[in-house]
Amino acid sequence: MRYEFRIEGSVSETLSRAFPELDHHLAPRDTRFFGTVTDEAHLYGLLARFRDLGLHIEEMRRLPD
Repeated sequence: MRYEFRIEGSVSETLSRAFPELDHHLAPRDTRFFGTVTDEAHLYGLLARFRDLGLHIEEMRRLPD
């Protein structure tokens, strides 16, 4: 399963490195992380990591495979 996470604001390169399994793209008002999520446990782990780093998820969506 592929997912995209849209994060409010610009995420620094340092914080982006906390998600080595995801690619990221800086947009004018947000940062988008995207990549393969292997299972539900991986998804919840990613969500917890975003939360623990104080990153606010504005949108999360599953991408077509």
